[in-house]
Amino acid sequence: MEGFFILEVGRRIKQKRLDKRMTLQELADKSGVSKGLVSQIENGRTIPSLSVMFGIIQSLEIEVSEFFKGLSLLEPTIMVNRKADYSTFEKENVKGFNYKRIMMRNIPSSTIDFVLLDLGNGSYCEELTTDACEFIYVIKGQTESRINGQSLLLEEDDSLFFDGRLPHVPINTSESSCQLFVIYFFLKKML
Repeated sequence: MEGFFILEVGRRIKQKRLDKRMTLQELADKSGVSKGLVSQIENGRTIPSLSVMFGIIQSLEIEVSEFFKGLSLLEPTIMVNRKADYSTFEKENVKGFNYKRIMMRNIPSSTIDFVLLDLGNGSYCEELTTDACEFIYVIKGQTESRINGQSLLLEEDDSLFFDGRLPHVPINTSESSCQLFVIYFFLKKML
């Protein structure tokens, strides 16, 4: 399964859950999986097994054919996303990190995910790893990027590229919010 497909499946699960006014915990309990797993699936961070995916779809009381209607692994050659099309998402165990996906594309050897990350004042996240290379551009404010035990101060218009498999976390060091433009390069075969 390709990155775009996985993100769309997660987006659809989340939208159907919200339409039915179910919490993550309610869907997890009904599906027989953990709340964390449902959250990771909704945010495109993990690929569910078929039995888990069908269990979640069944718990949402939707026909499988209806859930997958119009979903394709093929993407258009040209894709425009308007501001209204951007989708917000959350990651587990974070506070004050507001992610907004701008666009995600599959290319022959990779998937590229374009994200705006707004770090609120007092935001918090444990160090994490991502199966991708990451490019960060500071739009507003300043951030301390901790990567593999190293601390790098980035200010407005600074940028950074690194292997996201290293433990890392951005920390807002501004007096107000800090806005980052992040590009994730998910490689099929990381070097």
